[in-house]
Amino acid sequence: MAMRIGTHMPGLASVFSSRTSRKSASRAGNDSAMADGEGYRNPTEVQMSQLVLPCHTNQRGELSVGQLLKWIDTTACLSAERHAGCPCVTASMDDIYFEHTISVGQVVNIKAKVNRAFNSSMEVGIQVASEDLCSEKQWNVCKALATFVAHREITKVKLKQITPRTEEEKMEHSVAAERRRMRLVYADTIKDLLANCAIQDDLESRDCSHMVPAEKTRVESVELVLPPHANHQGNTFGGQIMAWMENVATIAASRLCRAHPTLKAIEMFHFRGPSQVGDRLVLKAIVNNAFKHSMEVGVCVEAYRQQAETHRRHINSAFMTFVVLDADDQPQLLPWIRPQPGDGERRYREASARKKIRLDRKYIVSCKQTEVPLSVPWDPSNQVYLSYNNVSSLRMLVAKDNWVLSSEINQVRLYTLEDDKFLSFHMEMVVHVDAAQAFLLLSDLRRRPEWDKHYRSVELVQQVDEDDAIYHVTSPALGGHTKPQDFVILASRRKPCDNGCVDPYVIALRSVTLPTHRETPEYRRGETLCSGFCFWREGDQLTKVSYYNQATPGVLNYVTTNVAGLSSEFYTTFKACEQFLLDNRNDLAPSLQTL
Repeated sequence: MAMRIGTHMPGLASVFSSRTSRKSASRAGNDSAMADGEGYRNPTEVQMSQLVLPCHTNQRGELSVGQLLKWIDTTACLSAERHAGCPCVTASMDDIYFEHTISVGQVVNIKAKVNRAFNSSMEVGIQVASEDLCSEKQWNVCKALATFVAHREITKVKLKQITPRTEEEKMEHSVAAERRRMRLVYADTIKDLLANCAIQDDLESRDCSHMVPAEKTRVESVELVLPPHANHQGNTFGGQIMAWMENVATIAASRLCRAHPTLKAIEMFHFRGPSQVGDRLVLKAIVNNAFKHSMEVGVCVEAYRQQAETHRRHINSAFMTFVVLDADDQPQLLPWIRPQPGDGERRYREASARKKIRLDRKYIVSCKQTEVPLSVPWDPSNQVYLSYNNVSSLRMLVAKDNWVLSSEINQVRLYTLEDDKFLSFHMEMVVHVDAAQAFLLLSDLRRRPEWDKHYRSVELVQQVDEDDAIYHVTSPALGGHTKPQDFVILASRRKPCDNGCVDPYVIALRSVTLPTHRETPEYRRGETLCSGFCFWREGDQLTKVSYYNQATPGVLNYVTTNVAGLSSEFYTTFKACEQFLLDNRNDLAPSLQTL
């Protein structure tokens, strides 16, 4: 994908002037290279390899996704239990996108490890690959993130923390906190997005003579939970429930297309409650909507103990996306669906909204950082995921190991990082201000002009929520240009999971586009991909303040000619930031009680 050329973030990025780049001593304390050496293995890592036999396959001779889900859940659960030292149950599974099918005779290789532990829950990362034993070829099948909860019958579980060692582990550990935040508000987020998302109603314009009634795709099946379906505590394996769900969803999809469908994606879902041996699980599925080449199937799972029970427990709901592939593995056209009036039409319209939400989430959350355009359009259907991407991108940049100390003046340090297609820089100092105070003072970009002369004016365009805001920033002309610059910036702030010693306070900045603030002839539009502040509590009234910026190719020459050392202008700007924090640290005492 071609890189877009943009201009850099104003302010701290612009204080370098007329020097050549150089590398010097490695960053102090960067000893994680030992962890990348041979012989290291994550203590929570579990691997499973399974030979795909005919009993594991579907009608196409490919591994049943239901069987794969059982293997994934088992591997992830073993990894979670290895860390917790006690039984664990599946709490949720994030979006899964299946990139490759697995044929009979091939080998499935599954690797799982705990990315991060919280109080009693932990995030487990799973990688699935297939292997052809004859040709020795291997394919990536999917990646998954599951949340497990440790459970003891007598005492309350308090999990020990994960200590990441490799760069990859540090990135996953850091971003896991942001993913957890998104999971906790996921249900409300989807509800709000569905309520506010504009859905085009095309039911009346479709040819009803070529439509399949949705009721024809309805499936209901019951399963009795037996001891082989549960762990040693009698709780049903989450993977087993997911396999039963995939089974009824496949039947529903087949009734629409009259062919053998292929499951391509499963939307994030949560287990709402436990299921035990002896439960009867009622699984219901129906095609909610059919698009040109894909269809969404909704699945619901309810549990009861005895037939006479009138109340059924809602165990889980999920939405699965299917396609029908031809001989060349290309998706075929699907018939339209005719929903039933009432709830059927509601599900039909919500499926259209969810499709857009899935595309937004997959594009913004799942894609590589180098594939993200500098400015992404801001609208209510993607704001949660843009905020997630904004913070997680900065966290991943912070977690990288190969930062190089470029220069230091009066304990103000400048680091550089050459990685992939970007040159990044990082500035660091320690100030005698509480971390929460520094976080609050620098969170409001409207106060940035008080200490940074490269911010000429800052306008609050939209206060999205408590943690996210959009600003319009103007900056003086720089680098020989006659026009001043302007920026539309999303500022996302996050408080740490702990007290700020391990997890930092974060202020992440990135460019977005707004229809109300288009580029004008008066200004030269600037853009930033990833920048922001992190604050670590070093002691009582002592905070390490770090600023990060990921430069783009359009400003590479400007940056590389100025990274040799700290210019007086740069030093003055960063010291002005320190003085601003010291002068205003007593203004926010009441606000600190909310942090």
